[in-house]
Amino acid sequence: MAATSVLHALHLSSTFSDFWCNAKVSSLQESSSSQRSRLEVSRKVLSGRDDGRTRSTICKLASSKFGEGDDLLIDTMDQGPGSKSRKAKYTVAASVGSSTAVVQERSATQNGSLLGVLVQPTEVEKPSTGDTIKIGGLIDGGLVYREKFVIRCYEVGTNRTASMEAMANLLQECACNHAQSVGFSTDGFATTPAMRKRHLIWVTTRMHIDIDEYPVWGQVIEIDTWFQGEAKIATRRDWLIRHEDGRIIGRATSVWVMMNTDTRRLCRIPDDVRAEYMDFVPLPPRWAIPGDDTTAVKKIGALDQYEYVRSPLLARRSDLDMNQHVNNVTYMGWMLESMPLEVAETHELKSITLDYKRECKHDDVVESMTSREAVEEELTGSQINGTAVRKSVDTPEQFTHLLRLVNCGTEINRGRTEWRKKVARQSSH
Repeated sequence: MAATSVLHALHLSSTFSDFWCNAKVSSLQESSSSQRSRLEVSRKVLSGRDDGRTRSTICKLASSKFGEGDDLLIDTMDQGPGSKSRKAKYTVAASVGSSTAVVQERSATQNGSLLGVLVQPTEVEKPSTGDTIKIGGLIDGGLVYREKFVIRCYEVGTNRTASMEAMANLLQECACNHAQSVGFSTDGFATTPAMRKRHLIWVTTRMHIDIDEYPVWGQVIEIDTWFQGEAKIATRRDWLIRHEDGRIIGRATSVWVMMNTDTRRLCRIPDDVRAEYMDFVPLPPRWAIPGDDTTAVKKIGALDQYEYVRSPLLARRSDLDMNQHVNNVTYMGWMLESMPLEVAETHELKSITLDYKRECKHDDVVESMTSREAVEEELTGSQINGTAVRKSVDTPEQFTHLLRLVNCGTEINRGRTEWRKKVARQSSH
C-alpha cells in the first residue's frame, strides 16, 4: 500500500511576501525498483504578487477545485527506465505541520491567485548521502544553481593547478546537480516528463570555456549555472566560476539541442517540453560570456591541413558516460593529445571551444589533428616601413583542432584552443 500524505492548503497573501518556498515532493507509490521520485523547486513571492510564472510544475492536480477534507489525485512520475505516470491520493487539511514541503500551483478557481500547497508525508524519506554532503542549491528565486567544490590532488597537474579537463568535469557535475534540483530525472539525461513521453534527450553541440585563473590544489571554488530557453531549436547553459575570495576566474557557455532516441535525429523543441523548463529561465536573459547568443564565440572552420597528429586514440570503456557514449570531456583530452610539446610545457590553456559533430562509441578509433592559427600581431614599436617586426611576448598562441574516425574519416569534433604563457602560482598547501 502506498503511504498516505496530507496536503495543507492556504492562500499566499502579502503576509507571506518574503517567504521562500523550497519544495521537495516524494512519490510514495511502491515500485519494483523501490525508487521514489523527488522534485524540488524554489520561488520567492514579491509583495504578494505573482509574476505570471510558476518555477516548476511539481505536480498536476486532477481536480482544480477542492476544500478541507477532500481527497485529491496528484500525478507523479517514478524514476528509472520505463517510467510511468502514477496517481497518488492525498487529503486536504486546514492545519499546517512543522515539517512541511511547499509547492505552488495556480488555481483556476481562485482568479489566478497563487495557492500554497504544503505536503507533510506520514512516511519521511531520508535524504541520500549525496544530498547530505552536497554543498549546493538553488538561489535567486530558483533561477540559478550554485555549488562549492574543493580542488582535489587528482584534479591538478605538475604545477598544482587544476587542469582544463578537471574544470570541465566540475561544470558538468554542477549542471547535472542543477537538473536534479529542479525536478528533472536522475537517469543521466536530465529529461522532463514530456521529454520521456516523446523519447527525447538533450545533446551538446557546442562548449566554450574561458579560464582567467586556474584554482590550485586545496582551494574552494564556487560555480553558478543557469540556462536560457528562448530559441526554438536549442537552449543555452552558462556558468560562472568564482575564486573563494569572490573574484570571477572563469566563464563558460554551451548549446544543447534535442534528439529523438528512436531515430537518433535532431528535432525542434516541442511546446509542452519548453513549458516545463521555461519556469527556470531567467528573464531578462543572463550571459556568462558577453553577447546575446553564441556568436560571441568565434566559429570554427574546417581543418584542411594539419601540422601535428596523434593516432590512434581508442574509445575505452572508462571513457563512456552513463548514456553509453564517450563523455564530452574525453573529446577535450583527445584534442589536446596532438598539441606540440613545446607549447604544452611553456603555456597554459586560456580557452577552449568544442563543436560536437557526431557521437563516438566504445571501441571507435580516433585520430587527433592540430594546426597553429595565424595570430594578428600586436605592434611593439619596432617597425620597418610601417610593418611590425616582432609581436608582443604576451600574444596568445591559437590552434585549430580536428577529431575524426580513423576507418572512414568521419568528422567527430572541431575545436579551437588559446594558450598563454605560464605564470608561477602558489598552492594553498
